[in-house]
Amino acid sequence: MRKHSVLSSSLEESTLFYARADGLTASEIDVNNSSQPGARSQKCQNLATVRPMTPRFSAQTEHADTAPSAAPPLASSDAAPRSTIAAWALWDAGGAAFNAVMTTFVFGVYLTSKNFGDPEHASSVMSMGLTLAGLLIALTAPITGQRSDTSGKRTFWLGFNMFAVSILMALCFFVAPSESYLYLGVALIALGNIMNEFATVNYNAILPQISTPHTVGRISGIGWASGYFGGIVALAIVLVFFIGLGSNTGLLGIPSNDALNIRAVAVFCAVWTTALSIPLLVSMRRRDRLNPPLAQASTERMSFKDSYKELFSTIRRLFKQAPQTLYFLFASAIFRDGLTGVFTYGGILAAGTFGFTTTQVVIFAIAGNVVAGIGALIGGKLDDVIGPKMVIIISLAGVLCAATPLLFSQERIMFWICGLLLCSFVGPAQSASRTYLSRLTPRGQEGEIFGLYSTTGRAASFLAPALFALFMNLLGAQIWGIVGIMVVIALGLGMVLPLTAAPQRTVLKNSEATS
Repeated sequence: MRKHSVLSSSLEESTLFYARADGLTASEIDVNNSSQPGARSQKCQNLATVRPMTPRFSAQTEHADTAPSAAPPLASSDAAPRSTIAAWALWDAGGAAFNAVMTTFVFGVYLTSKNFGDPEHASSVMSMGLTLAGLLIALTAPITGQRSDTSGKRTFWLGFNMFAVSILMALCFFVAPSESYLYLGVALIALGNIMNEFATVNYNAILPQISTPHTVGRISGIGWASGYFGGIVALAIVLVFFIGLGSNTGLLGIPSNDALNIRAVAVFCAVWTTALSIPLLVSMRRRDRLNPPLAQASTERMSFKDSYKELFSTIRRLFKQAPQTLYFLFASAIFRDGLTGVFTYGGILAAGTFGFTTTQVVIFAIAGNVVAGIGALIGGKLDDVIGPKMVIIISLAGVLCAATPLLFSQERIMFWICGLLLCSFVGPAQSASRTYLSRLTPRGQEGEIFGLYSTTGRAASFLAPALFALFMNLLGAQIWGIVGIMVVIALGLGMVLPLTAAPQRTVLKNSEATS
């Protein structure tokens, strides 16, 4: 398979992408072995005349099973060098430090421990902080990716937001084990969640740039697996070098007085995230120099008001022309928030209710990530056999069944059994959700639809934290927060049931074309 030259013009790359979107291979458009000088560029220009650089299509529906998924997959190098794809995957591994270590299993557990007063009160403050962060993301995230697109500065904003996350994590070092520092710690984690989501919006938008319709699933899967692997490695480093096994200190010998070893973990996470994010920034900066991203035609900067108008225009087009896609975006946002809650509060419940030590929490986290990764692989194989809808239904039902026994037994062995079962169902549900949407997404419009997938997910991100805090406060114990997460999962499951098992692609018409 011929590797595309990184010196190809943006016209040729874009034309080839849309030609493949129509099911054409490189040989079919005769750009590989043209014997005439300039023939390749001329053919690309001819194709570009048929397929505009910014395509807007008439509305049509096609069965997902007619997609070119059965065609032999193209090598990833058709869209980007392997080094760029590896750098893209490394970014996800770096981001795992914030999600797995800071928010879920180490620093989040530290903030909700007795070091900051009553664990019930600390858990409530943490939930409220994450709820406010989710609401702010819901109001602003839908336009961050859009504004990055129109400005042509996606790489800049990816780097800006990533460095902001790293700085916020490093500042967590100053959160001493005292009740007076609780709100500072929660504020830093909440702000980190906001900036991390803004970075993720731009990160996800890069996927269409480095893939083709034939390789997008495989490359996306590499990134997903890299995130799980990154979480495992980061947690293992934290356990061995900072926390230590049993009564021993970590290999770095950092004392536990004033939780210095835990606070040092925050600095490590900042360094880890920065180091694994830089390769992608360097790679994309190089690509941007060779093939400058297309900014909005107008030199006028779009106001926030106009950004929201454009967002609502896209949603209206989905509502009129592809209601099932819009429905799935909202349904998946609900159950994905519940799945996120499983990991977010897993470590908090392990320490606060089941009496796990920090070392035991980290060991469970490593095991949970391994199980989730294996579950995602198995779920991916089942997806091809029984379809993504059935995988989602089975997984969500499995989460509800695995969580129920925890309400009636607070034995550690019960948490190990049920907790690992929960992790095994989370991976397949998340993977199948993305697969289902990919079968609904029209060719050439992946970035727009998957951008909404990300933003709707965060728009609903306040549900699990809010209901966790509500049930915990109403029933007077941390364990009852599980009921709040189960309610979110059950609501999402109920919304999935009416979905068709054979999703169809509906290509959207431009709003201007329909007026």
